[in-house]
Amino acid sequence: MSLAATLAAGPTHVISFNAGAIGYGLAAIGPGIGIGLVFGHAIEAMARQPEATGRISLYMWIGFSLTEALALIGLVAPFIFKY
Repeated sequence: MSLAATLAAGPTHVISFNAGAIGYGLAAIGPGIGIGLVFGHAIEAMARQPEATGRISLYMWIGFSLTEALALIGLVAPFIFKY
């Protein structure tokens, strides 16, 4: 096969990517922002009312776990819906 025929045939390799990984990377932005908001507002609330620290920290951890659950669902969803 000549060089001209090889160049005319075009590239022989294809660049592929995993759309699920890209989608999860974009989907992880939301829970990351949510976790930052949960902890930021909890610290602000504890600074305003130190006597309510126990209750605020309880609700902070509940909010954190619910927000983190969204990130884990986003990690598993591409594998579930792939097939």
